[in-house]
Order: sequence, then structure tokens, then C-alpha cells
Amino acid sequence: THKRRISALGPGGLTRERAGFEVRDVHPTHYGRVCPIETPEGPNIGLINSLSVYAQTNEYGFLETPYRRVRDGVVTDEINYLSAIEEGNFVIAQANSNLDDEGRFVEDLVTCRSKGESSLFSRDQVDYMDVSTQQ
Repeated sequence: THKRRISALGPGGLTRERAGFEVRDVHPTHYGRVCPIETPEGPNIGLINSLSVYAQTNEYGFLETPYRRVRDGVVTDEINYLSAIEEGNFVIAQANSNLDDEGRFVEDLVTCRSKGESSLFSRDQVDYMDVSTQQ
């Protein structure tokens, strides 16, 4: 995991002494991008993190995570990588949502997240679905 580490320390970054709780804490935009568990103990806690399993960086250096596209209530095999900024514009279903054999949501209301909040949405409102429960 050393090759998938990211740090808030160093040139242009923070110092251990000046980093408060807000910087070290888990943020909703970390979902699928930064592992909330794998961080060192001690003075570096929350300042050095590891990328999540499916996370990658885009050409501009932003962290992205993959999602399956949903069209008209049907989950497709199309995979799109979204940054945290892009993700905020969509309704995203959990990977463990029940689907029928054709990829449609079984329930009328699906547990999703949108703009960092979890809520129930109509299956027709869903834009994307997590690719994995380990995301």
C-alpha cells in the first residue's frame, strides 16, 4: 500500500503541529477514494492516507472512483469514473441494492446518496450505482 499513499504533509501542505481535527477527520467526499481505516496512529493520523481499492487519479490529479451507469432504472455495464465534485451532481445507489435478472431495481425506493446525504429515492431517479460493496 505504500505506492497508493497520499499525504497532506510536505511542501505546500500542512505541518503536524498546525493540522486540526477538521483536516484529519473523514469527509463524505472521501467515499470510494480514501480508505477511512488505513492511516497511521500518532501525530500523522489522518494526514497520511491510502487510496481506496478502486480509486485512481485523473489527468488533473483529482481522485476518482468508478460507478456503474443507470439508465431508465436499469443498471448497465458502462463504468464511469467520477471525482467528488462530479459525484455531487448525481444520485448513487449502493452496490448491494437488489436487482432482477435484467438489471432493474427490485424495490420502488432505493437507498442512495446524493450531495453527501443518504436517503431513499425512486428507482427512476438513480443515475449511478457503486461497483462494489468494498468501494
